[in-house]
Amino acid sequence: MTTKILIVEDETAVREMIGFVLRQAGYETMEAEDAGQARTCLARQIPDLILMDWMLPGTSGVELTQELKRDSLTAEIPVIVLTARGEEDDKVRGLESGAEDYVTKPFSPRELIARIKVILRRVAPHATEEAVEVAGLRLDPTSYRVSADSKEIELGPTEFRLLHFFMTHQNKVFSRSRLLDNVWGTNVFIEERTVDVHIRRLRKILEPHGLDRLVQTVRGAGYRFSGQVATK
Repeated sequence: MTTKILIVEDETAVREMIGFVLRQAGYETMEAEDAGQARTCLARQIPDLILMDWMLPGTSGVELTQELKRDSLTAEIPVIVLTARGEEDDKVRGLESGAEDYVTKPFSPRELIARIKVILRRVAPHATEEAVEVAGLRLDPTSYRVSADSKEIELGPTEFRLLHFFMTHQNKVFSRSRLLDNVWGTNVFIEERTVDVHIRRLRKILEPHGLDRLVQTVRGAGYRFSGQVATK
């Protein structure tokens, strides 16, 4: 499961340099040169993180970040602001816009990758390569393996993505539409009942291991994954 990063930068040379560095580090990139293109990219697919240049033409990066943080669909995407403005007041303004971090230009590729990894571990654990374990259920996104008490469990690609998302967002309730956006993507047009079908498949696979009840239905709201198993 490759981590997707949206680069919003109006200088072509800088944008291409950042894209090259990210792809070398194993990330998948999306690129936009202004706020309009960024909105178009976000309408097609939700990235795991956004690198946002402050000085964009028209709508600034700070203004776009504020806009994204007000929208429920994009509010949880971590944003790192990139800028040549290094004064303390500018840093505060950038962080107050909702950005998770602030990197001052010029920066080294190693520093940028390190900042990205820290943010992803803290804010978007589903976008990291680290294995996750809940109640004896273990998922390793690198090897694409799932096991329960050391016994391997076979999952289809959709059930794998769904379980990975659930395990990295424990105890949160997600509506069917939110699951569609986060697991299938915003550029995929399928009915919400498709979520129910895959939830049933996932539960059926987990049932022999006594773990199906980790995936809980929240009546009138959606679904929740919790290591604290609800009693029937």
